[in-house]
Amino acid sequence: MDLRLPRPRGPRRGQLSGRTTARARGRLSAAAAALVVLAGAGTWTAVASDGAPAVHRSDRVMAMDGGVRLDTSYFTAGPSSPRRPAVLLAHGFGGSKADVRAEAEKLARDGYAVLTWSARGFGRSTGKIGLNDPEAEVADVSRLLDWLARRPEVRLDGNGDPRVGVAGASYGGAISLLAAANDPRVDAIAPSITYWNLADALFPNGVFKKLWAGIFINSGGGCARFEPELCAMYNRVAESGKPDAAATKLLQERSPSAVGDRIKVPTLITQGQSDSLFTLGQADAMARAVKANGAPVDVDWIAGGHDGGEIETDRVTSRVVSWFDRYLKDDKGAGTGPAFRVTRTGGVDSTDGAALLRGASSDTYPGLDSGRRTIELTGREQRFQNPAGASPPAISALPGLGGSGGLAQLSGLGLGVSLDFPGQYARFESAPFRDDLRITGSPTVTVHVESSTDDAVLFGKVYDVGPGGTQQVLPSQLVTPVRVEGARNGKDVSLTLPAVDHAVRKGHRLRLVLASTDLGYASPAAPATYTVSLESALQVPTAPAVKTAAAPLPSWVWWLPLAGAFAALALLVTGRRRTSAPAPDPELADVPLQITGLSKRYARSADRYAVRDLSFRVEKGQVLGLLGPNGAGKTTTLRMLMGLIKPDDGEIHVFGHAIRPGAPVLSRVGAFVEGAGFLPHLTGRENLELYWRATGRPREDAHLEEALEIAGLGDALARAVRTYSQGMRQRLAIAQAMLGLPDLLILDEPTNGLDPPQIREMRQVMIRYAAAGRTVIVSSHLLAEVEQSCTHLVVMDRGRLVQAGPVSEIIGSGDTLLVGTGTPVDAPVVEKVGALPGVLSAVATEDGLLVRLDPGGSAQRLVVELVRLEVPVASVGPHRRLEDAFLTLIGGSA
Repeated sequence: MDLRLPRPRGPRRGQLSGRTTARARGRLSAAAAALVVLAGAGTWTAVASDGAPAVHRSDRVMAMDGGVRLDTSYFTAGPSSPRRPAVLLAHGFGGSKADVRAEAEKLARDGYAVLTWSARGFGRSTGKIGLNDPEAEVADVSRLLDWLARRPEVRLDGNGDPRVGVAGASYGGAISLLAAANDPRVDAIAPSITYWNLADALFPNGVFKKLWAGIFINSGGGCARFEPELCAMYNRVAESGKPDAAATKLLQERSPSAVGDRIKVPTLITQGQSDSLFTLGQADAMARAVKANGAPVDVDWIAGGHDGGEIETDRVTSRVVSWFDRYLKDDKGAGTGPAFRVTRTGGVDSTDGAALLRGASSDTYPGLDSGRRTIELTGREQRFQNPAGASPPAISALPGLGGSGGLAQLSGLGLGVSLDFPGQYARFESAPFRDDLRITGSPTVTVHVESSTDDAVLFGKVYDVGPGGTQQVLPSQLVTPVRVEGARNGKDVSLTLPAVDHAVRKGHRLRLVLASTDLGYASPAAPATYTVSLESALQVPTAPAVKTAAAPLPSWVWWLPLAGAFAALALLVTGRRRTSAPAPDPELADVPLQITGLSKRYARSADRYAVRDLSFRVEKGQVLGLLGPNGAGKTTTLRMLMGLIKPDDGEIHVFGHAIRPGAPVLSRVGAFVEGAGFLPHLTGRENLELYWRATGRPREDAHLEEALEIAGLGDALARAVRTYSQGMRQRLAIAQAMLGLPDLLILDEPTNGLDPPQIREMRQVMIRYAAAGRTVIVSSHLLAEVEQSCTHLVVMDRGRLVQAGPVSEIIGSGDTLLVGTGTPVDAPVVEKVGALPGVLSAVATEDGLLVRLDPGGSAQRLVVELVRLEVPVASVGPHRRLEDAFLTLIGGSA
């Protein structure tokens, strides 16, 4: 595939009316007339610290048909001339425009006008969720394009026709495809981890994907938030456990596949390997359809997906920008990457526990059946049961876990976590392989199925089984469900198994399993007996044209032996030995944390710092609040403290031991940085016990009961985690961090997503934990909560320490005064006050000023200067709120 092909032109540019029917033209005209900006909530400017242009953001609420209002944000950077292409950036299901703000700002700095919006029923937008209804959500996109066409900074291809691309993930990825099909003004798209046919995604081969469908409904806010026909359809299928023709037709009509022959623009498809919701098969159908229309198509299989794993945000965002540079800016030098790329997992980074990723690529897209290899399987005809109520079910993927610890990532690392129950499956095996085998695509096999009932539901999967059967891995935790109708008299069934990219090592074998149940799907409730036999060998695709990039031979291969010889000689001469880590500092043996001169530069930058010359100390029994605006360096500091990244300069000592990746003293540190991924079907106690067993440490060292008492979960520990509220999950995650009762506990935003009563409970958890002489460090944006729960504070801004000390001293610091004026002070006057002698900073409040004095300033002199500036001073006194202190300390940069 020629990546430099120009975008298909034909009658496209500047000839909108020539490509639309009269009905479509009328709809577009009506939309343009109906689009109204109801409110402008304000304009913000985000200043980049690396010399890039500032990003200007303006928020608007726009009126759509039917009284629906969409909450939008518009991002631009740099001068308004010359005109630039535009990008519509859509969010995922259950989210809002806020989720894509960072990507929007990057695109704006790269020379695009970017419009984001919260889809109907999400964020602050109104209306019912229509699952990308052509008459609702898709029509909304055309109205947003009308608005872009009237912006003076947006490049036009004709009257009312902006040069525009559409990108988005999941739900937002589907709207990009639908927009390209329904509005000929769209010029390029970049859909990610999304669906081609929603009916196939939720009802694969006639089987109801019940867990994912339920998550869809719940994350949308409940059935009542959806269009009535969608709600009725879901209730009907969920009750029966079997999709009907009307349900299938409804979802197909709202899918990109229904209008796939009209998608004729350059398309960059990114799909997740760790994804039981929208599989690689969805991306394959998408790629084949768009390519058949004559448009350029590139396909990228990333490591993560809806089931977790690494979603490779930075790399994918960069590739999307390059794609739009090529097809929106007409930059023929923009490198759009290979026609096909797949990320392969190869082990774990010992420094931070992250999966090691490596790319493989091909100049053409291989599809899912390239380079077929025949694998003979052995196994007699086998009979097994579908139990009454389809319980207990086998386990493959566990939808909703997500995060970097998803089960699919564990599968990619060679850890088996699936489960089949004896008597509920048939299995057939290959001989051990004499050489390594790489599967890239969808294996296929034909089996003969008989059932004691008219219909049978089976779940096909291929395991990678280690020597002696000691290790069984289900690649990406994926299964293929199939409903076999008319199975009572026997039927041959051709199975297309899940598409994966998986390496089978020499000495391993493949095991085909056909199970009667799976946790994620609806199986018949009536008991049945199935009989299965093989009708063909297993056909495995190997995609031989896909080559893993060769890693360059490291320079140390050449110099290490020579250096080793010199080192050995030096040891012989001096008789000295090097130690693997510096000796602990005895003077700091009882100090939980001492940070001295800590600095961390941004990658590939010699003078830009995330953290610079940071020093502070934390004592036993303290609850330390780490505060600072976004970009202050808090997260970088915590990652260095936990040994996840190395500082460029400075030292971190925990109880006298210098922190290094893997340092033994880290066993005395517990951390809660992101929401933990718990197994929803297990109880809270079982989840914690399973986690502790995975550490390999003795059970008695867990101090499980003490951690649980501090967390205060009570009887909830005996309930399945799926019944927990968000607050209970947070406290269970904190309890997990407390296992082993670490002397130093680090909590990053532990109250995110909690309501006020839950926040109060979390505050008591932290206080109780520190009461026994242990130490807690908490990073939070909730200043009022920090004020009540923390004993000490460290305030950071732009990577530097601003102030550290007890909360009472910082709040009651005599160098910060609250000047009451009764009315707001104009911005020019605030600037003049900030420039007065003896004043470090001045920030306006609703009814006055917060003024921070330098050591030479005084309240009396300040009042004199304020009177001279004609500021109507009504009162002057020290402030008493942490929020006020915080604003003055950082000079309003939050």
